Order: sequence, then structure tokens, then C-alpha cells
Amino acid sequence: MEKKSELHYIEHKNIDSEKWNRCIDNSANCRIYSYDWHLDRTAIIWDAFVWGDYEFIMPLPFRKKMGVKYLFQPLFSQQLGIFPNPPAKIKEQFYSALLKKFSYSDFQINSENSAVSVEKEIEFTARDNFLLPLNQDYSQLSKSFSKNTKRNLTKANKNSLSLVQGVGLEEYLEFKRENLVAGLSKKEFASLKSLIAFGQYKGFGEIYGVYTPENKLCAAVYFCRWKERVIYMNAASNEQGRELGGMYFLVDSFIRNHANNNITLDFEGSMIPGVARFYHGFGAAPETYFQLKFNRLPLPFKWLKR
Repeated sequence: MEKKSELHYIEHKNIDSEKWNRCIDNSANCRIYSYDWHLDRTAIIWDAFVWGDYEFIMPLPFRKKMGVKYLFQPLFSQQLGIFPNPPAKIKEQFYSALLKKFSYSDFQINSENSAVSVEKEIEFTARDNFLLPLNQDYSQLSKSFSKNTKRNLTKANKNSLSLVQGVGLEEYLEFKRENLVAGLSKKEFASLKSLIAFGQYKGFGEIYGVYTPENKLCAAVYFCRWKERVIYMNAASNEQGRELGGMYFLVDSFIRNHANNNITLDFEGSMIPGVARFYHGFGAAPETYFQLKFNRLPLPFKWLKR
């Protein structure tokens, strides 16, 4: 029987979960965000492009509004795109198929997928992730800390803060609800809760918390380890935590405790200058990935989505 080697659009219900996850698992550009169990908790509604017998795959998180089907970037899912990174000719077929299937796109591809396309309607915008390899001892890693980071750590270390690994999920979520600058919907909170609970259950996710001398939680991060990356996936801090340098203390403690390991701390990056400066202050280097956008909506909807 001749092996198929062409691109297919496959609805979510027809995706072979075992082949899908095996493809992601074996990809050099593997990202946790593209496993079906992660997409089911974040995108919820998604289909896929599949090349051949799951040789290359691309998750397609989409929504529908007024009969228009469009691609979007799910929360808690930084980099999607094509897995593994295909040859240029196959990549072009994926990009061309996007234009035929969807009227609008605003989602992010992974750092291994190039931002080159013959399709002039597709716009690629560079975004920065921040990565810190921890394969040196702490004394070497700390030499790359910025002056501002070192100054904040000196202050934080005088505040009698304590680090706890294994903060409870409900305590973390309540802390996050109380200290969000921009709120999350009930559905988004449920998605976050499901992701963290699954990570804790499977043993690859853990919440680290910083407590004041009065035993009050003031900063916390959900870290998720997948293959050689430990992802700084979700964080929260309150006003007291910011005053005491809680997040500086937490990240420094994590680096200190995981130094000399063949893992990379993945901060997930930010285009917000202050947040990017915080990550870069620990010696993290930028990794470029791309936002993939196009707008083929009919007028006047096209103007509204600019």
C-alpha cells in the first residue's frame, strides 16, 4: 500500500492521540503546549493539519464568530506551529493551507519554524522568549546577573523570606485571584487549574512559594519541567512581595538549587519591557519566535480586526 505524503485537515475528534503525542515527543522542537492533553485544557476547540502519517503536524486552535472561523493563541500556550520543523517546501504547504482554511489568524509559532513564506498576506512579527541554561555552577551563573538584580537580591536576602516547594493548588489560585492586575474569566481559571492539577498529578509540575516572616504567601510560580526545559509557566505576586523582593528571591533560589544540571529555565518571555528586564537580569538570553498574522475578513470586519 502506497504511503500517503500529503497535507490533510483533520477534525479534533478524528485525531489519533497516540500518533499525535508521539510526533511531538520525537520532535527536536518539542513544546509542551502542543500535546493533545495541553491543548484540550487551553484551546479546548482545535483541529489540525497533518502531513502523511503524522510525520509533521500543526495544531489549529480556532473560534467561530458570526460564521467566521479564525485562529487564535490560547492562554498558557506560548509556542505552537509545526512539529517537527519541516523542510521549506512542506512548510510552505502548511502556511498556504492556513490561508485557504481560515479568514483570520493571530497565533504564535515555535522558534524553530522560520518566518519565511511565499504567501504575501502572512505577516510574521518577532517576539522574545528568554532562556537560561543551568549547566554551570551557581557562582558562574550569578556572574551574569545584572547590577539591578544583584541589588534587589541583597535587599531580599535581608527580609527573612522562606521558600516552600509544593505550595497547594487552591492556596496558589486564591492568591492569584486576589492579586491579578488583569482578571481571568472563570473559564480561564478553570483551564489554569486543570493544567496545574494535571502537572502535579503526573509529577512534572510544582508550585514554589515565598513566605514572609509572618508566614504569609507573597510570591509564587508554577514551574513545569518538560524534557530539558523547566518552564516558568505562571506567576503571581502581591504588593508586599514586590516590596520585599519575593520574586527575585524565588527565582534566585530556583537557580541556586538547580545549577549544574543539563536543563534550561524557560521564562516564556514577554514583550513588556519591565518583565523582559526582570528575566534578562538573571542572565537569560532571548530566543526569537514569531506571531503569525493574516486578515482575509470581508469588509467592514477586516477594519475592526486591524
